Amino acid sequence: MYKPFLEHLESELFQRFALQPRAIPAGLAHKASDRGRTPATIQSWSYECAELRKIRYTYMDAGDAMQVFNSVIYPSAQYELPFLGIDFLSFGKVKNLIVLDFQPLFQDEAYQQKYIAPLQRLHDRYPDLAQGLEMKFYDANQYFSKFLLFAKVEPDVIPTRVFDAFKDYLDLYWEMLDAAMPLSDPSDIQRVIKAQKDYDQYSADRDPAHGLFSSHFGNEWANRFLFEFLFEDAVSLAAAVH
Repeated sequence: MYKPFLEHLESELFQRFALQPRAIPAGLAHKASDRGRTPATIQSWSYECAELRKIRYTYMDAGDAMQVFNSVIYPSAQYELPFLGIDFLSFGKVKNLIVLDFQPLFQDEAYQQKYIAPLQRLHDRYPDLAQGLEMKFYDANQYFSKFLLFAKVEPDVIPTRVFDAFKDYLDLYWEMLDAAMPLSDPSDIQRVIKAQKDYDQYSADRDPAHGLFSSHFGNEWANRFLFEFLFEDAVSLAAAVH
């Protein structure tokens, strides 16, 4: 269901940037499972370039039972740009959830005006995809913008409205990256590095997909995937204890 989204993202990335592969820890790039009623596969990719320190995306395919496409793009520490966050999930084609956002590093007004306000025109273009749903696992005021697209949709709008919104959000993100001025003050760069690490920790501690991964691929693999790939700058509670 979301393969065209993955293909469009890949096409954009390879056309615009001099990508280098980022190492994915052994056993995490691809996994197949025959647990549950429907066999599932999960595959991940990761790249880096001068402008983006980490690009990761994952596709989980369980046929008609489930389709998941997830990606986060981390700017290099010399840019204080938001993350680009993408999360599309379909379960049995009945429940289709889409999340698309510029995820802010900081909440101060100057940052919001510079990096989040430009998103409003796209948010206003897709009111049907901005449903104001309640977040069960996250604080909507932390690492999310007020212009995120967050909606439950019918499957027929995914290749049309949702795909159009996806392309528009990507295009604006590239525009902002092109216009961004690199930071030169080491303290500003360190502030960005800390904010990106804090995001990983916050996200790993709350990620609702962990249960999904565990049910298909086992708890040990799910823990590794969460802390060694998805949010590699986070520290698990178990590791922190030891």
